[in-house]
Amino acid sequence: MEFQICSPILGFENVKNVTLEKIDDIFMNMKANEDNRITFTLINPFVLREYDFELTKHAQELLDADQNSNLLVLNIVLIQNPIEDSMVNFIAPMIFNTDTKKAIQIVLPENSNYPIAAKISSFLQ
Repeated sequence: MEFQICSPILGFENVKNVTLEKIDDIFMNMKANEDNRITFTLINPFVLREYDFELTKHAQELLDADQNSNLLVLNIVLIQNPIEDSMVNFIAPMIFNTDTKKAIQIVLPENSNYPIAAKISSFLQ
């Protein structure tokens, strides 16, 4: 599924269009259409923890989102070996509107109680 990036990805401001591909029920790949060397592994944060935040009005406008929009929230993962040592970025999720095919990365406020990064193993029982 292809998406237009409507607000820059931190450190990758030149990426304007991405393709999102499902790996399994937990992980997805996001590839920059402009440069196939730029690839991100994303994770569904809800399989790891409770994860809740409000989208700002500005973010909703960028996504052309309303209360009926189908939004997909994913977090960037820095893959390590073993996979349990991989780090999840909880403070800057990617938000995808699957209806409008628009995506943004947001940065949650410091008081959000989510770490910048946490090991996947810290959520496994």
